[in-house]
Amino acid sequence: MKKMNYVLFTDTDTDATPEFAGEYGYKLISMPYTIGEKEIYPYQDFDKFEGHKFYDMLRNGEMPKTSGLSPITYENYFEPYLKEGKDILYVHFSAAMSGTFSAMNLALESLKEKYPNNNVYTIDTKGITILSYNIVKQVGKLYKQGKTIEEILSWAETEVDKFAIYFFANDLKFFKRSGRVKAFPAFMGNLLGIRPIMNMGVDGMMKALEKTRGLKPTIDRIVNYVVTTQDDILDYEVVIGHTDCLEVAKVLAEKLQAKFDNKLNIEFVMVNPTAGSHCGPDGVGVCFHAMGR
Repeated sequence: MKKMNYVLFTDTDTDATPEFAGEYGYKLISMPYTIGEKEIYPYQDFDKFEGHKFYDMLRNGEMPKTSGLSPITYENYFEPYLKEGKDILYVHFSAAMSGTFSAMNLALESLKEKYPNNNVYTIDTKGITILSYNIVKQVGKLYKQGKTIEEILSWAETEVDKFAIYFFANDLKFFKRSGRVKAFPAFMGNLLGIRPIMNMGVDGMMKALEKTRGLKPTIDRIVNYVVTTQDDILDYEVVIGHTDCLEVAKVLAEKLQAKFDNKLNIEFVMVNPTAGSHCGPDGVGVCFHAMGR
């Protein structure tokens, strides 16, 4: 394989782990969350994410907060590679969901003055957690095939919006507090047993689509969304994410496999703690290649 003169970056909000990053050639930016007074950086303050322990804390009443990075932190990530004369391609979670990218842009302005002959390119996945993960994985495959930045950017122009996600949260108080879901007030009131089904649009924001009552009807509706919106689904990974409820995720997988003659390539992913701070425990979602979002 020819030597690549650029470096791939992604962040932990895309569900990328150090093992995943190593497999696909990524450098990993850690996105923090705070519990109590302690700010925690995934895979810097711990080696392995203990999902059950984390989501049990949320079940027991803990409400983590999240925050962005400073410009200097971004500079510290990027500068060593620019100094080596390399370009950077950063595949990141939705810019519309966080102010951290304003800080990143300030860092990029500063770095451009110092390294005018090198560039930092970005791909906004317009998603978070498994939606971003699926796109990051596809980009990683292209990188391993020796594709140039220009070729990958061209791929992303059309393909980013063809990865769709449908998911539900079990406890709406986490989303209520975060304020990150469009049309969320329509689902307030008596929430006993109600699970809104959500997706992420081309604007990079979460949107509540409909409300369902009961776990089985919710899963059945998500299966229906997949069946009716998929495109070439057998040629891509189907990623099922969960916030510490693998058994429910497996039920969704079984129902999806039944619709596609057991031919789906399904991967299960535990949702990262920073994103999980906003959706809470016992949620499930699926990301797949679709006609559109």
